[in-house]
Amino acid sequence: QVHLVESGGGVVQAGGSLRLSCAAFGSIRSNNDMNWYRQAPGKQRELVASKSSRGNTNYADSVKERFTISRDNAKNTVYLQMNSLKPEDTGVYYCNYRYSYMNTWGKGTLVTVSS
Repeated sequence: QVHLVESGGGVVQAGGSLRLSCAAFGSIRSNNDMNWYRQAPGKQRELVASKSSRGNTNYADSVKERFTISRDNAKNTVYLQMNSLKPEDTGVYYCNYRYSYMNTWGKGTLVTVSS
């Protein structure tokens, strides 16, 4: 089993920055994907950014050039640096670990961007 612990959410003004962290514990397999999703109020959960253990990276169009996902494989930790935040970035951000049939979610961390 894999357990994810997220941190770094909070309240920030538009234009500000936040950094989210997600540490994975347990039976971590190599060649995994670690991802960040978010769910805004009244909307479906959406993929924000993903990064494989091999370094392949993808971003949602809405966050390109503003958000950066990175990993420390030695610490089994993934980060999401969020710059130039907008009110529409408000939501609960979830860390996700994926390997083969394993799909694990964190409890989420709330990000609120005020205008």
